[in-house]
Amino acid sequence: MTADEPISSVPVAPAGLSNRARYFVETSGVRISRRDLRRHREAWIGHGIPASEVDQAIAFQERWGGLALPPAPFYEGGPHSLQAACPRGSAEEGWSFSAGSCRVSMAYGFRIGPDGAFGLDANRWTPLHADIDGWVESLALAAHAARWATTITKVKGKAVDSLDLRGYEQVTEVRGVTDTWWRGKDSLVALYRGAAVGLDAPQCLEAHIYGGLDDWGLYGG
Repeated sequence: MTADEPISSVPVAPAGLSNRARYFVETSGVRISRRDLRRHREAWIGHGIPASEVDQAIAFQERWGGLALPPAPFYEGGPHSLQAACPRGSAEEGWSFSAGSCRVSMAYGFRIGPDGAFGLDANRWTPLHADIDGWVESLALAAHAARWATTITKVKGKAVDSLDLRGYEQVTEVRGVTDTWWRGKDSLVALYRGAAVGLDAPQCLEAHIYGGLDDWGLYGG
């Protein structure tokens, strides 16, 4: 494949995702053209970027590059499409690379951090999920929950810290770090803390509560 060569618009979900996320990627996602980063490998290494960091960006691009997914319910929809770019950083601070461009003008961007986490490049690096797979899992879960919930309640700011999650279990497939999902007896709760942490803006804290879910709504998809 040459740089920016169009590929099939029908995506095939990468291995390792849940059934829910695979269905979401393959029925709601679209593949667009993607840059071939392999042609830049030697030049980037020649500019002092470690080969291991370059290869991580290339691996991301080959797994996810060019995938456009429906907007996320927070972070102004998330990346327009998943696309890696030239890594930046240093041995001291670690290396990271862009995960894709924003849909709208915002005070932060989306990056893959030194430890492989997907997160926000804001006032400070803020990992949202342990990896990009977790981000995609969270999008799939949000779409699934919104479809089957009888109520969707949004809680903002300080009120989020008052939510009682006793008896809830953390949803592990989203690989939550700063952002997490919680499953109760008839509801799912998404906690979006990334913008509040990354921008030092507690007013940006937000939770989405999907209520009235049966077993399919809680676990299926």
